[in-house]
Amino acid sequence: MTTIAPSATGTALQLETLDADVTIRRPQAVASLTMDSPARALLTDFTQTGAFTIPTSHSIAQALEIMKQGGVRLLFVLDAAGHLTGVVNARELIGGRRITLAMRQHQVDRDEVTVEMVQTPRQELHALPLARLEKITVGELVEALRAFGDQHLLITEPDTQGGTAVRGLISAADVGRALGIVLDRPPEARSFSAICQVVLGHSL
Repeated sequence: MTTIAPSATGTALQLETLDADVTIRRPQAVASLTMDSPARALLTDFTQTGAFTIPTSHSIAQALEIMKQGGVRLLFVLDAAGHLTGVVNARELIGGRRITLAMRQHQVDRDEVTVEMVQTPRQELHALPLARLEKITVGELVEALRAFGDQHLLITEPDTQGGTAVRGLISAADVGRALGIVLDRPPEARSFSAICQVVLGHSL
């Protein structure tokens, strides 16, 4: 052991040298999911992982860099007050159709296009309350995602001010990888409520 200088409390901190048989901790294996598993198991919980966000004024190049550095394909767009205004995803930024439309509409060059110009606005996003998510199975969620066609479903909960907070999200890609299926079916309903009515027999 190696002893360093005493701290302000007068106690010395002792450091240890490493033995030859030291290993590295690995994430615990996630239990295999089935269609009967709780749907909550698929939630990316922002109280544990943190959400990737970007201000409305940032450029699409900055958005792509944040995605690259964070290893994510979706960013939450926030205004100056920290309120959600929409999301941007890598497919749209790389595909370029929205970017071309923004350049024409705002009469700007590509490097002047901001995430606010190409975001999917908050009003077009779909969400499911956490309390409801905890009552359905993976199979019910999969059928909803297949019918709905969105690549991400936001999960919400009440905040401390009486409003709504995004607690996390469920990615269709993550669901597909976990179950070994492909969720690329086009939308067949115009609202998540309509899907739940079909899939579960009642609105959530």
